[in-house]
Amino acid sequence: MPASAPTILATSIGFAGRGRGPYDWSPGPVFDLAFSLAGAPERPKLCYLGTATGDDPVRIAGVYGAFAGSAVEVSHLSLFTMPTVPDMRAHLLAQDVVWVGGGSVANLLAVWRVHGLDEIFREVWEAGVVLGGVSAGSLCWHVGGTTDSYGPDLRPVTNGLALIPTSNGVHYDSEEQRRPLYHRLVADGTLPAGHATDDGVGLVYRGTELVEAVADRPDKAAYRVAPGPDGGVVETRLEPRRLR
Repeated sequence: MPASAPTILATSIGFAGRGRGPYDWSPGPVFDLAFSLAGAPERPKLCYLGTATGDDPVRIAGVYGAFAGSAVEVSHLSLFTMPTVPDMRAHLLAQDVVWVGGGSVANLLAVWRVHGLDEIFREVWEAGVVLGGVSAGSLCWHVGGTTDSYGPDLRPVTNGLALIPTSNGVHYDSEEQRRPLYHRLVADGTLPAGHATDDGVGLVYRGTELVEAVADRPDKAAYRVAPGPDGGVVETRLEPRRLR
C-alpha cells in the first residue's frame, strides 16, 4: 500500500551507532516514521542509495546490518560501476521507502542525471513511494541549499530535483557556516525561501506542503527562512514533534 499522497521525509537524521564500531548502526525512530508514512506494511521494503559517498560498500553493509533480524526487506541501488538492478524504475517503484544517504549532493545529482534517475524519481514520488534521506539525501529533493561538495568552504547548490520547490538547509546547528550562508543565499535570491533542520530533525512533506517537523532528540528545531525587509531574512523557529 503506497503513501496516501506523494511524501518526502527530508532530514538531518542519520543512523544511530550501537557502539561497536563506526558502521554498526541502529535505524532509529525516523525509519519507523517512514514506514508509517508508507502505510505501515507488515514487511516494509526499503531501498538504500549511497550515491553521495560513491556507493561505499562498507556503508551499504551498515544499512543491511542496521535492519538485520527485523521485518524490513532491505535492498540497495548502486550506480558504480554500473547499476546493480536490471530495471531501476521497476525496482524503485516496488519499494515502500527509498532512503538516500549523505555525502556529496553535487556528485549525487550529476550521477543521477546521467542515469535518468531525476525523471524516475518524480514518477516514484507521484506513485506514493516515500522518498527520504539525510543531508545530501535531504537537499536533493529541493531546489537547493548549502553544501560542502566543493570543499570545506560551503557553497550553494541550486540544481536539485525540485520535487519540493523550496530550498533546504541541513546541519543547521552543528556546522558554523551553514546558518549564515543559508541566510545570505535566501536574502540575495540565490535560493528561494525554505526550511532548515538542526541535527536530529526532519521535515515531512505531503505533496509540496510541509505538514510537520519531527525530532529524535530534545532541544532541536526546524526553521522557516524567507526574505525579509532591508535585504535580510526572517527566520521562524518551528517546534518539532518528538519521535519515540
